[in-house]
Parts: sequence; structure tokens; C-alpha cells
Amino acid sequence: MPRHPARGARHPGAKDHTMAARSIASLTLSFGLVSIPVRLYSATESAATVRFNLLTKDGSRVKQQYVSEKDQSVVPRAEMVKGYEFEKDRFVLFTPDELKALEEGSSHIVEITAFIPESAVDPIYYDKAYFLAPDKRGGKPYALLSEAMRKSGRCALAKWSWKAKQYVVQVRPAEDGLILQQLLYADEVRSMKELDIEKVSVSQAELQLALQLIDQISEDEYDPSQYQDEEKKRVLAAIDEKIAGKHIVASARAEETGGGGQVIDLMDALKASLGKKPRPSTAAPAAPVKTAAKAASENVSPMFEAGERKSAKRAAKSDEAAATPARARARKG
Repeated sequence: MPRHPARGARHPGAKDHTMAARSIASLTLSFGLVSIPVRLYSATESAATVRFNLLTKDGSRVKQQYVSEKDQSVVPRAEMVKGYEFEKDRFVLFTPDELKALEEGSSHIVEITAFIPESAVDPIYYDKAYFLAPDKRGGKPYALLSEAMRKSGRCALAKWSWKAKQYVVQVRPAEDGLILQQLLYADEVRSMKELDIEKVSVSQAELQLALQLIDQISEDEYDPSQYQDEEKKRVLAAIDEKIAGKHIVASARAEETGGGGQVIDLMDALKASLGKKPRPSTAAPAAPVKTAAKAASENVSPMFEAGERKSAKRAAKSDEAAATPARARARKG
């Protein structure tokens, strides 16, 4: 029977957040005649997802290979080259040195072109975020720019060339420093007009009930620490049950949804929602009010149930040869 480490032990593949952050690049934040030396840091990291490996039925790993379309022969990675398709099935080839030269056009200067209101950029244009920290001799101008933007209620728009691509970026002040936010170009964001959403009128009574519901479960701020990936916990718990040799039963969630085809009257749903007690701040986000069309379109596909919702157990080192290595590899992103 698998043994488990003491509560609080780090699971295999867990990231150590105690290590000092490492900068990605040294940049210069420039506007007018002011140049601020800064260092660039990643602001986000992907959480380790639960991944299942592809294996043969006897448990052996399978290997991915690249095959030539011409003669179906396996092509070793050392014999591969990169090319750009400029016409159908016609490519111009690039050597590694030529590809490197293309990236060397990147600039270390982030040039501020305008200051705009903080709310002027729709979050739909947000791409990857980075932290900016002052480099040597950059503390004073960095602090001055941060405070000036806070006082003015404005953020900066800037141009930045990085890895063979030019970005439009937003530089905005946060509580502890500056954030550099890559922005998507207009042609990278689709329009909702493509969806041809039906225009439906609502009554004043319906609107009033909806406003009451919003007011009932409103909060003044977003605390990300209050939310956790409950689905990931459920999957890991089910994996622990599987390792322990227990049978995994089908999830009962499909029954809880009422079959997914129930027609719900909008006014009744709003009134019923108002009758419920507000969720505590530590709970998961409240489910949105469903229209009849949305309720009918939902079809929950159960995966598996781990029995009681409890924290996933971790196998001890003595059993790693049997279970833990496979789980550790499965969680690596």
C-alpha cells in the first residue's frame, strides 16, 4: 500500500518560489530626453497542469518522430532546416545563423510614444505581462515616472522590438512598480460582430431584479488568492485513488445540472437567485444566470469522481518506482 509524506510536503515537480527572480533582459525605458535603465522580468508563470502520457498498452512510452512527406522516411532533428512558405509548397530556406541575424534586430529601447488614460486600453488587447524594475542608476527616474503616472491617472504606450517582432506595449504603474503589458494588434483580435448576436429587449422589471442580484453579490476588489483550481484538485485526488487501487466511479455532476435541457424562466431565475444567501468571499465565483437557450445548450461530460473532495495524497520515495515518477512526469508543463 502506498505510503505518503507528511502534510505540507512539496509534491514532485512543484516550483520553488523562494528563489530570487532572474531578469530576462536589460532595457531602456525612454521618453523625451529621459532614459531609464530597467530590467525585464516575467510576471506570470503557467501552473503545472495534469497531463497524461501516451503509452502502449503494456505501459511503454511512445516516441514522436518526423517523417518526410516525400518518401515517408524518418528525418533526424539534426537534418532538419527551417523554411518560409512564400507560395504553395515553395519554401525559402534559412540557416541557423540567418535566423539568429533576424532576431538580432531587436532593440533594448522601449520608446514611449504617448500617455493615455488607464482605462483607454480594452483588456481584450492584453497579451503577456512583464515586470519592470530599475537597473543601476535608474531608481530616481523610475520612481518619478511611476509616481507621475499614478498622479495623472495615465499609463504609457510604447514601441518595443523583441525577438524579430515589434510590439505595442502598455507601461502602467502598479502598487510596487511598473508593469509592461504586451498588446495585441487590431488584426489579432476578432470582432464580436462576427457572432451575429441577436438583439433582445429586456423589461424594466427584469433589469431591476438583475441589478438587485448584482448588488447582492458585489465585492469591492478582486483577491486572486481566494480562488483555486478545484478541477485540478479533483483530478489529482482521483489519480491518488487510482494509485491506491480504488475504483473510480463516474461523476454525479450530470444529474446536478438537471439534465441540461431544462427551460428556465428568466424572471423566476432572477427571483430565485435573489433569495439565496450571498456567497462568502472564499467561495468560487457565482454561476451566471442562465437563459433558456444557454441552459439547453449545456451538456456536461463527466470525467471521473474521486469520492470525497480531499487533498491529493503524494506517494513516498520508497514507492516512486511504482507510482510517483509517472505522476511527476504527467504534471510537468
